[in-house]
Amino acid sequence: MKSPKDILSRRSFLKSTAVASAAVAGPFILNATDKSGSKRPRVGRGEHTYEVYHDWGMDSLPNNHSYGGASHGISVDADGLVYVTHHGNPGSIFVFDPDGKFIKSLGNIHQIKGQDGKSAAKGHGIDIRKEGNREFAYLSPNDSSLFFTKVTLEGEIVWKKGREEMDEASDKLGRNVIFRPTNASFRPDGGYYLGDGYGSNWIFEYDKNDRFVRAIGGKGNADGQFATPHGQWLDDRDGTPKLVVADRANKRLQWFDMEGKHLKTIDGFLFPADIDVQGDLMLVPDLHARITLLNLQNEVIAHLGDDEAWRAKVLEGNFSMRKKRNLWEPGKFVHPHDACFDANGNIFLAEWVMTGRVSKLVKVG
Repeated sequence: MKSPKDILSRRSFLKSTAVASAAVAGPFILNATDKSGSKRPRVGRGEHTYEVYHDWGMDSLPNNHSYGGASHGISVDADGLVYVTHHGNPGSIFVFDPDGKFIKSLGNIHQIKGQDGKSAAKGHGIDIRKEGNREFAYLSPNDSSLFFTKVTLEGEIVWKKGREEMDEASDKLGRNVIFRPTNASFRPDGGYYLGDGYGSNWIFEYDKNDRFVRAIGGKGNADGQFATPHGQWLDDRDGTPKLVVADRANKRLQWFDMEGKHLKTIDGFLFPADIDVQGDLMLVPDLHARITLLNLQNEVIAHLGDDEAWRAKVLEGNFSMRKKRNLWEPGKFVHPHDACFDANGNIFLAEWVMTGRVSKLVKVG
């Protein structure tokens, strides 16, 4: 059995120096002048202040490479390389070095042909873990015809699970229930969880040998049930490992013990999409135009980029703002879909917007 120290997350899951808590503050965005004289927007306050670099890595994409209809998932490996899933071409994953230089594309397995006959990616969730001496990515594509897939970081397929494989493991997927997973997360014993967020609303647990253990949740709004469990992660900030779930459409986070028992629910979110943890901090990208930071007591210490007037613009017209790049404002977020820390406490953000957008929030506080 692997110890927790043998397992690294997709988000450089490092137990760094504990971050002190700060008082809850209102919206705060300011400008900073860099060495070239240009101004970069900043979000946050005090030690939780970040300088925002929108469209990080975009200029280095080669010709005929694009995020297409959306950028979706984002992960950082042990070497600091950044992986972004998308709905464009080629492949379904773009890989960048820590400075934003494009390295390669991966994930052709998660491309399909549309009604126009053209191929487009359906990349969604990506979660990276070190197993032994090698890292692997667990991919959750955004199409019910595709497979939850484990690959090497060179793109070699280790295994794939479609609904037939899921049916053998669980009776939760009947013939009339869609199977459309959104994200995976990892247990400290080498097992993992798969969230069927766009499908059955169950989270499926597997052991380190890929054997089905149990299903958690199911559709509903009672404690322990979900409405779009879009992302989840391991929360062991207090020394006791727990599963924490972004229960998106129910606008809340829920915690479970390692046997699947519901522990607690915290409301007050808008549309939480995923989760990452570093030190005492929990990071929650919220699809409704903000990013939330929680302390060890799960108190909100910052809503990065939060602005009610801006959010109203983002949400009006059936999310039409996601297609109107010319209206996006510096230091404001449109639809945060996934976010993760790097080893230095910076934040990488992928947004659900046309043309895609990755932002790097460089910690300056």
